Amino acid sequence: MELVISLLIGAAAGYLGSRLFSGASNGLLLNLLIGILGGVIGGWLFGGFFEGLLGIPYLGQIITATLGAVILLWLLSLIKKK
Repeated sequence: MELVISLLIGAAAGYLGSRLFSGASNGLLLNLLIGILGGVIGGWLFGGFFEGLLGIPYLGQIITATLGAVILLWLLSLIKKK
């Protein structure tokens, strides 16, 4: 069950990150990949800073992964410009 929850959080974070950074969705699989990688980056940068936010389950994980996804998309845009 945890794998399903992690995939759903990754998909949501990738979608939100894509919408926040570029204003458009990248498709389900790419959003999922961006969200999962964003979760790793966000977890590394922010640790458990957003955990337990407002007492809403998984909200902190979604915020952490979304911020990581935005950072990942920003880094990818810098690489594309070169």
